[in-house]
Amino acid sequence: MSEYREYAREVIKAESQAVADLAERLDESFDKAIDAIYSCDGRVIVSGMGKSGLVGKKMVATFNSTGVASFFLHPAEAMHGDLGLMKSEDILLLISKSGRLAEAEPVLAAARRLGVKVIGLTGTLESELSERADIVLDCSVSREAGPNNLVPTSSSTVALVMGDALAMALLKANKFTPEDFAQLHPGGALGLRLLKRVSELHHTGDAIPLVTPETPINELILVMTSKRLGCVLTTDSEKRVSGIFTDGDLRRLVEKRPDYASMKAREVMIPNPKTVSCNAVLDAALALMEGHTITQLATVDDDDRLVGILHLHDILRSKLV
Repeated sequence: MSEYREYAREVIKAESQAVADLAERLDESFDKAIDAIYSCDGRVIVSGMGKSGLVGKKMVATFNSTGVASFFLHPAEAMHGDLGLMKSEDILLLISKSGRLAEAEPVLAAARRLGVKVIGLTGTLESELSERADIVLDCSVSREAGPNNLVPTSSSTVALVMGDALAMALLKANKFTPEDFAQLHPGGALGLRLLKRVSELHHTGDAIPLVTPETPINELILVMTSKRLGCVLTTDSEKRVSGIFTDGDLRRLVEKRPDYASMKAREVMIPNPKTVSCNAVLDAALALMEGHTITQLATVDDDDRLVGILHLHDILRSKLV
């Protein structure tokens, strides 16, 4: 093993341990921070300099993507007019490894003038930020992962993970659903899968490969071939799906039953196939297909009556996976 890889492993282990230590240190201050943000009528303002600022920008992105309105306020820009963005109903999340305020002093001072609650994320509990923040979250590390304990590595990772922990706890508090996520991510494939309905892609009407239980197998094969969906369906007297027969079933039948040519649909259909509501989101249909290793799903209405059929290739052609 190269000395570089060995050293890299040590860095990763050190950062992993720092995160594990963080989990053990969480206390009631974390609960207070969640309660403060959850009850905030304004936005979460995140601020920090250097590496702390970069971590803060990622926190903002995660907050916004999970429904917590947030923006990043750079301390230097705040001194040249951006303090006007801060409102009394907001909450300030200030990040500083050392806990020294320096350039962030005007940001904290403005928060105090407006009565904005301050949450401090710091690696130094005995610091100016710890003394002046309303709530302090301990992001300290025993040492950085790099040489000479200089380059922010473990400390920035711990701050980043603390931000994720806040965002995910708020997601739970807000009962944030996959549909909520989709509404905020309409441009991504996952968001589209969570927004699009099965009814937008399934085949209906004459496109459904449908036969009766008494259909001879040679006619069944013609229907399956002409509809080009790799299967046929049967329904009962109430139009509910009663069976499915796929091209894979046909291959197995030919191999096992030399007399298959004299059989009828009711003798070969697989009963009680999986179905999905035509109003379900596409992601639910995809999960059902993947979970049961199937490529076709009959789609049904609220009374379980057959409406259409969805093929995995329809989802693949939509480029949503």
